[in-house]
Amino acid sequence: MAVCFLLGQTNLPEANVNLCVIVPVYNHPDKLHDLVEKFSVLNLPVIMIDDGSDSACHHVMEQLAQDNAQMMLEVHLSNQGKGAAIKTGIYAAQKAGFTHALQIDADGQHDLEDIPYFIDAMNKQPEALIAGYPLFDETIPKHRYYGRYATHIWVWINTLSMTIKDSMCGFRIYPVEQSCLLINGARMGNRMDYDGEFIVRWYWAGQPLVQVPTRVIYPAHGVSHFRLFKDNCLISRMHAHLFFGMLLRLPKLLKQRWLSS
Repeated sequence: MAVCFLLGQTNLPEANVNLCVIVPVYNHPDKLHDLVEKFSVLNLPVIMIDDGSDSACHHVMEQLAQDNAQMMLEVHLSNQGKGAAIKTGIYAAQKAGFTHALQIDADGQHDLEDIPYFIDAMNKQPEALIAGYPLFDETIPKHRYYGRYATHIWVWINTLSMTIKDSMCGFRIYPVEQSCLLINGARMGNRMDYDGEFIVRWYWAGQPLVQVPTRVIYPAHGVSHFRLFKDNCLISRMHAHLFFGMLLRLPKLLKQRWLSS
């Protein structure tokens, strides 16, 4: 059913756009076959990043790579974090000649039926970061829901703007070349702090941003690798570091805000 919807609705990438999918994976074997199958139907190559998964999950990924000519597998021998896996995926996309990379999480939270809207936005503004902002249902844990709002406030402070609607959603399309330049130019976090830091630094750089609403669910019995204490500490430290970066950029950000008003 979902595949039929995708086929009927997808605006294909335009001729000057070479799009792939990057999927960071850490012990999420259950959803991988479905993901690869759906991307195969859409004729989208997949770069899967094994971020130090156990042998059972690694075997699933190896088998998928052997069975699918359009799938590439990058391997971290030990767990380095979601951010590190995404960076590896973006670098691999650049090396393979892709112009854009669609980031999808492996845990089943993202609604793949929204991919057409992301591709449509990419076609209209290929130089922009296409970032999802989540529409949650009742499955989201309350502490995660309210915790995101604390993060929103930090992002608004650090950008002097309320432009960024959500900084933590892992459903995005990256312009590969500009993203690599941004990653190379700053030491960004390698774990759950990466998504927020990247989008703030993208905004600081004055790069275009398009935000697409997308449904996000928390599947029953789903496996989350968000470490409540450690990752919240990482995210808090990241925002504190960005705050001082914001102070250094204060004149530029005020000018940027004035020009956009």
